[in-house]
Amino acid sequence: MIELKNIYKTYQMGEAEVRALQGVSLKIASGEFVAIMGPSGSGKSTLMHVLGLLDRPDSGDYYLGQRKINKLSDGELSAIRNRLVGFVFQQFHLLPRLSALENTELPLIYAGKRHLKEKAKEKLEEVGLANRMGHQPNELSGGQQQRVAIARSLVNEPLVIFADEPTGNLDSKSQEEIMSILKELNEKGKTVIIVTHEKEVANHAKRVIRMLDGKIISDEKLKVSLMPAEKNEADKIIDGVLSKSERKARETEFFDYLRQAAKAMLSHKMRSFLSILGILIGVAAVIAMLALGTGAKESIEKQLASLGSNLILVRSGSAKVHGVSSGAGSITRFTFDDMAEIEKLTELVNKVNPLVSGKGQLVYMSQNWSTEVDGAGVNYALIHAAVPPIGRFFTEEEVKRRDKVVVLGTTVVKELFGDANPIGETIKINLINFKVIGILPQKGGGGFHDQDDVAVIPVTTAMYRVFGKDYIETISIEASSPDSIDAAQEAISKIIMKQHHLNTKEEQDSFQVRNMADIKNTLLATTKTMSLLLGVIAAISLLVGGIGIMNIMLVSVTERTREIGLRKAIGATNKDIMIQFLIEAILMSFIGGAAGILLGSGVSTLITILAGWTVKVSWFSITLATTFSLVIGVVFGIWPAQKASKLDPIEALRYE
Repeated sequence: MIELKNIYKTYQMGEAEVRALQGVSLKIASGEFVAIMGPSGSGKSTLMHVLGLLDRPDSGDYYLGQRKINKLSDGELSAIRNRLVGFVFQQFHLLPRLSALENTELPLIYAGKRHLKEKAKEKLEEVGLANRMGHQPNELSGGQQQRVAIARSLVNEPLVIFADEPTGNLDSKSQEEIMSILKELNEKGKTVIIVTHEKEVANHAKRVIRMLDGKIISDEKLKVSLMPAEKNEADKIIDGVLSKSERKARETEFFDYLRQAAKAMLSHKMRSFLSILGILIGVAAVIAMLALGTGAKESIEKQLASLGSNLILVRSGSAKVHGVSSGAGSITRFTFDDMAEIEKLTELVNKVNPLVSGKGQLVYMSQNWSTEVDGAGVNYALIHAAVPPIGRFFTEEEVKRRDKVVVLGTTVVKELFGDANPIGETIKINLINFKVIGILPQKGGGGFHDQDDVAVIPVTTAMYRVFGKDYIETISIEASSPDSIDAAQEAISKIIMKQHHLNTKEEQDSFQVRNMADIKNTLLATTKTMSLLLGVIAAISLLVGGIGIMNIMLVSVTERTREIGLRKAIGATNKDIMIQFLIEAILMSFIGGAAGILLGSGVSTLITILAGWTVKVSWFSITLATTFSLVIGVVFGIWPAQKASKLDPIEALRYE
């Protein structure tokens, strides 16, 4: 069944060359029980690794059945190894986090036969471990662990069993039990090849091959094989394994990878937690920062909308004399004539309203409150979206008569009246009696400014009775449409310059014509910059988390080197190893991302509750953070995964 022709294998150990095999030729028939003996360094282990398809010879030919397999790919050799070969190692190589049954099932996973779980139970029963299937390796004796290893080697019904010093770590009683099992397997038709330096073990074999310095020095048949297997059986299996349909059937299912990754994470809980923590903090930071930015943007838009639509504000600027500012309103002081001229722009302007402002001390019975007092015209309610939901606004007649009537913001009402109805009550503003005729709609606060902390009185009353002003400080204008705002601004600027005879650049700076779009763009640009800055900081946190995952995975590859060697020995391909380690990295990133979303949302809610800021968690931020975390898992997991997949199975199994 197996034939080697003139096999050479040389290892490079630093600057020295070690010629492990030198021109070895050998035939092993089906059903033989062969012991390979020799002192340390004789090449017996290397010969077994070449025979077991774990290592490739430098030169020479290897025939399995009638097929020459020297040129097969690593993936094809893995498939043949999984189906035709079973390994029993001196160190057992059981995965510590798996039960005896789960260790036995491993070759089935890479054969695409996970569903044949009963087969693993059957093999454990055959080696006398029916009552120990759920135990982990540290709960089993050395002999029991070796039995699990034998059951694992048999689960795919291989033709050949390779045993490397199978009794080296066992007491004499366990040694006899293991050799008895191997003899029984041989009697059932399995080809058994063991490597040993113990004569007592070799005596159980039917053929003994002795090696020295990489060469076979003797080949002695002690007994005749009683039950040779069918000669062409290996060829049938190899043809089947390498067929397209069989390759498709052997593909490991995603959930098997996921299950293995989850178990690896659970076996190193603290290490996994620290990896997840980095991603968790990064995602939470991204969610919270974007929520702050989105909330700030919506808050600004809401506040600007509450000031009125298509709003244009004309304000006194600050004239400069010899480069020194003279103060706001030092030259241009608006009048009702200016308003009358602006109102003539009927195609560009809908409404015009005068404004004067100042501080006022409001008193009602034993309560008093200091607030902003605005003097306004009747158009104030419409232009500034301030139509009272309770009571009314003052009329044109009341403005002309300079009546002492007032409309209060909700904050002022709360401070002066509590839950009582203020309509019809009389309050004092700077010691002057005013009758409350309405309550302004609630608009909320923004930063340090509360838009509801205001009292609005007729502009003429404010100018001539309260503040003693003979000019208007601000003119608010509602443009006829959003498209006409720019044209209206230009026309208004020309009117003000003409009315006040402003010619020089310094004089033109003595007033400002601004619209809500300008203010909105300025505020949103500032908010966007801050959001971007916060987002970059949060992204750096994610990046650091990704580097943490990469470091943890690299450490994991080193710690699990022997596990990787075992998986390859029982049929795992480079692709299998790479996908498993990559899924581990992605799984940690996903868990960290999901937890980060919850934490970020919670932090955003706390910010709203404790600080009173407007914060909004958007689906965009959740999608972005989740996608970014998964990308981090892939990008930073792929290098450790590639490193793991490229490990040589022999070197990995020998790793200390």
